[in-house]
Amino acid sequence: MTDNTQRFTGRAEDYDLYRQRYPVEEILNRLRAWCSLSPNWLIADIGAGTGMLSEVFLENRNRVIAIEPNLDMRDQMRAAFEHRSQHAPQLEIIDATAEATTLPRASVDMVAAGRAFHWFDKERALAEFRRILSPAGWVTLVAVDRDRNSTDPAFHDQIDSYEHLLASHGADYSRVRSGYRTYDKMDSFFDGELHQAQLPGSRQFDWPTFRGYAQSLSVAPQPSHPGYEAFARELRRHFDTFARAGILTVPTICWITAARFRPQ
Repeated sequence: MTDNTQRFTGRAEDYDLYRQRYPVEEILNRLRAWCSLSPNWLIADIGAGTGMLSEVFLENRNRVIAIEPNLDMRDQMRAAFEHRSQHAPQLEIIDATAEATTLPRASVDMVAAGRAFHWFDKERALAEFRRILSPAGWVTLVAVDRDRNSTDPAFHDQIDSYEHLLASHGADYSRVRSGYRTYDKMDSFFDGELHQAQLPGSRQFDWPTFRGYAQSLSVAPQPSHPGYEAFARELRRHFDTFARAGILTVPTICWITAARFRPQ
């Protein structure tokens, strides 16, 4: 799929239900220490998806502009925040892209992207970030996912099996996997102040949750796809092989980056 903005069409509900939420206090505490994050900052959440990173800043009482080009994701975000009336005045949702946000020059205090930066045209997106940021503004990039590179020997066979499953039955998986390496080389994108943290953890899945999580992945065949039955069969085999007492434990990692551009 060449249009990354459409990769999650038809997956927004599963994404919101089954993707791992961000560790709110861990992120906010680091941003307060690194950037002096304040509730009066205006945040642009770029590639906002269903609003998971927006949630973090709304908890900090920030006003958030959520930029999301995918209609399904925007609709799911609106539905997710409908019942949170305390956040409604603080959240604005805009149909736009990372490369063309439609926001005015020097209009936001922080640009943030959660589990999305690897989808962007990075050269164009970074130029747009520079344009919309205030002169002393920050960029925050956060991603949380399974840890493909865990060194824990207890997970080696499980990681290899799952990687093989996605490479064999997923669409375009090698390109998607390489994109996540972006989070380990942030110093190649920013020429000013840079702070980073990696938080290891784990997540436990029962079968319905693991299946829903897998279906939220952009590489997973959807039920109408001819490869869906083989994917679903191998997914169940993987779960049955590595789950213990009906629970699959998966290593996770959360990347947190805060950076500034050097003044031009």
